[in-house]
Amino acid sequence: MKLSIIIPAYNEENRISRTLDYYARYYSELQQQHALIVEIIVVLNGCKDNTAGVVQECQKKYPMIRMLEIQHAGKGLAIAAGFKHALTRTNDIIGFVDADMATSPGQFNNLVDALKATHYDGAIASRYMPGSKVFPARPRIKRWGSKIVYENMIRLLFRMNYYDYQCGAKLFKRAVIQAIAPQLTIAQWAFDVEVLYLCKKNGFKILEVATIWHDQADSKLKIMRSGLRMLSALVRLRINHSRFSKVNHRSV
Repeated sequence: MKLSIIIPAYNEENRISRTLDYYARYYSELQQQHALIVEIIVVLNGCKDNTAGVVQECQKKYPMIRMLEIQHAGKGLAIAAGFKHALTRTNDIIGFVDADMATSPGQFNNLVDALKATHYDGAIASRYMPGSKVFPARPRIKRWGSKIVYENMIRLLFRMNYYDYQCGAKLFKRAVIQAIAPQLTIAQWAFDVEVLYLCKKNGFKILEVATIWHDQADSKLKIMRSGLRMLSALVRLRINHSRFSKVNHRSV
């Protein structure tokens, strides 16, 4: 089985080396056991620091690492570019994970094992379903704010019901990426929701898998500042995929 892992990177010079070292060492061992053939695609999006130089140093040590650069910032743009790049080769499963090591390689590989053991088309990590753990524990008010506003809005607009939509570790079979990649419209906010909604529209079955998540102190996501942008993006996403929309480009 051939696995492609996409890591979007925006100004990640201070932590991308650690992430790549952990992931490349973990999957190098699996490759030696003939369990998987793995590539790691780091997609730099609008970086203004030395992320490229750090990744290039990692490439000297680990041949499985590939690097792409796009000019515009945006997680959605970066992952979509990674999807397109991965599809130029015969990868069987294609996924993405955040650059901050909130998801360890072992936890990401639980998604690989889940797809091997089931008939699902994709597997997503979940921080909130029974059996999951988050370190350090999040304040309850933050979690309940998400449940009351954000998650209810998704259920209302998209008729989806997952424990966790935004966890930055998701994996899909090749056929899923081939189907949904041309339909993506979101450049940044709500990208994960769009991926799951397109899976639903195309009839793919997605499995949610409990994970162990380590919150990173220097995460770029600021809840108060990003909340309104996320809600706005959900509305735009609903419009983009309505029958009246003529959107055929990435917009948010």
